[in-house]
Order: sequence, then C-alpha cells, then structure tokens
Amino acid sequence: MNKKAGKDKPNPGGTIALNKRARHEYHLEQKYEAGLALQGWELKAIRAGRANIGDAYAVVLEGELFLVGAQITPLIQASTHVVANDRRTRKLLLHRREIDQLIGRVQREGYTLIPVALYWKGNKVKAELALARGKQQHDKREASRERDWNREKQRLLRRHNKDA
Repeated sequence: MNKKAGKDKPNPGGTIALNKRARHEYHLEQKYEAGLALQGWELKAIRAGRANIGDAYAVVLEGELFLVGAQITPLIQASTHVVANDRRTRKLLLHRREIDQLIGRVQREGYTLIPVALYWKGNKVKAELALARGKQQHDKREASRERDWNREKQRLLRRHNKDA
C-alpha cells in the first residue's frame, strides 16, 4: 500500500469547478472532453481552488475553439513576475474531427458550447463541454415542477414503505 500517492494534492482526481446553472438554462445534448491550454500561474491557482466557470462559454475563432469568460483568480504569491488576466481567453484542445463536428453544429444548427465542469485527469486539467440549446422560460418552469413532483413522490413512497 503506497500512502504517498496523491498526498500533497487535496483532490487529485476530482472536480475543480461545476457550472450548476447550465442544466437550468440549457438543454444539454452531447458532451465532449477538452484539454485546456493554461499558464503556470493558472495551474497553481486552480490547485488552490480559485476557478469559476459560471459565466463561461466556448467560441469558434479561425477553426479553433476557445473558452471565454472562465475566471481563474491569480494567487498573489504565484504570479509576481506576470501580469495576470483572470478572465483571459483560453484555448480548448480537441481532436480536429471533433472540432469540425462542433463547428458545424454550432454554426449551422444554432447550438451553444457550454463548459459544464472542470476536473483533473491525471495531472492535466480537462473541461467537460456540452452542446446545448437555450431553454425558454416555460421549459424552466416545467423542469422545476417535474423536479418538485419527483421529490414529493419519493417522500410519499418512503412514508408509505415506512408504514407498511
């Protein structure tokens, strides 16, 4: 048994940041895993838990995908020699055929690319992207109503099973 594995990292294989609003705001259809091109200070800040993808989205520029609006707040002690921009545009790394497929669906079919999660995979940071369509207000209300009904149904079933 090796006790040293993952000792100095608080969450070696875990989730860094979640976009909880994405499921509420969009119909998520297909998911992709993309790498992130990061600078050194960004990696240190992510290890310290300073990443936020709540307002982030992906765009297509000149045949490549970029993550816009993701906030990685710099550590004061880690970025002394670099002028850090916490909301800079970061390149997303995918295979060419995946990029071409996503570009086609985004440009022709009107989809949006939304980052759903940032997580560690080995010593690399990965982003889970979802191909999404925006929800209308009535869709959001319907999803909320269904979630409440499922919760109530589970409560009733538990109460019924407890009494029987």
